[in-house]
Amino acid sequence: MRFKLTIEYDGGPFQGWQRLADGPSVQGALEDAVESLTGARADVIGAGRTDAGVHAYAQVAHVDIEKPFEAGRLPDALNAHLRPHPISILEAEEAAPDFHARFDAKLRAYRYRVTNRRAPLTFERGQSWRVPRALDVDAMQAAAERLIGRHDFTTFRDTQCQAKSPVKTLDVAEVTRDGEEVDFWFEAQSFLHRQVRSMVGTLIEVGVGRMSADDVARVLAAADRAQCGPVAPPDGLYLARVDY
Repeated sequence: MRFKLTIEYDGGPFQGWQRLADGPSVQGALEDAVESLTGARADVIGAGRTDAGVHAYAQVAHVDIEKPFEAGRLPDALNAHLRPHPISILEAEEAAPDFHARFDAKLRAYRYRVTNRRAPLTFERGQSWRVPRALDVDAMQAAAERLIGRHDFTTFRDTQCQAKSPVKTLDVAEVTRDGEEVDFWFEAQSFLHRQVRSMVGTLIEVGVGRMSADDVARVLAAADRAQCGPVAPPDGLYLARVDY
């Protein structure tokens, strides 16, 4: 049986989603839990390969389990074997045999959290990026709108990105403030490696007054990685939703 899993995790202790031979990964922890539960090793295929330190509210994955299992019982059973990892199976449902968590995804949404204050973080350490300088949210929103649409995003693409093309369509780019919390929200069918963190880092340059919306449009059109602003740290990035 193929199951579709919705997964929440704190990426801080892991070297990313993808299993590694020499370090902890979210995928590896999940596959260990499946093996402990069923007695058989199985691949857990995710909708996206989050980097080291990146979190997820609702990562989606699929796994094939030969042992008969009720979907409603699977979350509790897997969560028991995931302890003490900061990973939780929120939901499991039986999926079609040809369902693929990565290739069938129609939209991915990412949230990036910034805490805009001078004081160091305590409870939110590792969960948000603290930016001590005042941020102009209206200016950042105006700049973010320049990124919407189909573009060559080479400027915001990591040099190690393995995507076949740098051309992507960004459907939504929003910047909002609630007190000291500044949220960035992006939606697209797919993203390049470190694209969101690269865009956020450049938009922060706008927020502190070092760049303008026109500058963002210019560096996007340049398709030149060297013109990207500082890349935002992984702490504030969350895979928030995957639609099918």
